[in-house]
Amino acid sequence: MKILMVEDDISVSQMMELFFKKEGWEQVSAYDGEEAVEIFKNHPHDFDIITLDLNLPKKDGIQVAREIRRISETVPIIMLTARDSESDQVLGLGIGADDYVTKPFSPIALIARIKALHRRVLLEDKPRTLPKNIPSNDFDLETNHIRISKSRREVYFDDTRVEGLTPKEFDLLYTMAQKPKQVFSREQLLELVWGYEYFGEERTVDAHIKKLRQKLKKSGPQIIQTVWGVGYKFDDSQVKA
Repeated sequence: MKILMVEDDISVSQMMELFFKKEGWEQVSAYDGEEAVEIFKNHPHDFDIITLDLNLPKKDGIQVAREIRRISETVPIIMLTARDSESDQVLGLGIGADDYVTKPFSPIALIARIKALHRRVLLEDKPRTLPKNIPSNDFDLETNHIRISKSRREVYFDDTRVEGLTPKEFDLLYTMAQKPKQVFSREQLLELVWGYEYFGEERTVDAHIKKLRQKLKKSGPQIIQTVWGVGYKFDDSQVKA
């Protein structure tokens, strides 16, 4: 695996390079935002994952993530942030990061997150069809085109499995698919999926919906619709078979 580590703290970058070498991985280092964008622009297909610090000189992590996403919509990004703030995490996810790790972090924990994200990406690149030995009544919920098993945490769009759903993305889809065409406000989704109020952090819903849509798009037409000024709804009734 080849990792682009964007980190202005040289000691942290050098420490992680030692850990990555033990895993047999190659690290390329960038110490400011402009350097990171330039490296990726010149070698957009070289990297399996990017770890991206939020606080960077010249261009911050948010700017870098936006520019990287204009070059590649798929390269996995893990945001590293010293700010233990929900709004920063939501903003990072909203502009295209796939995961975040709050500083200070354990090198072993970061490696585990990288491995998990890389496995997820590999699965997304290889859509699986519905196994022949799973009966149709082995699903908890079926709509026109979606079948969901809660026990296996699996979702199928027609006969293609939707890969890489996080627990919250799965719960969001299941919640809305139970009541097709019903409009859910962000407040309702926070209460139903997260289980409590987020007190103003409604953007976390938008960030997770965005990622859910990206994963559903790989299997078929878009079935999560925005109802402007209200919230979101699930509707696959107009999808052609």
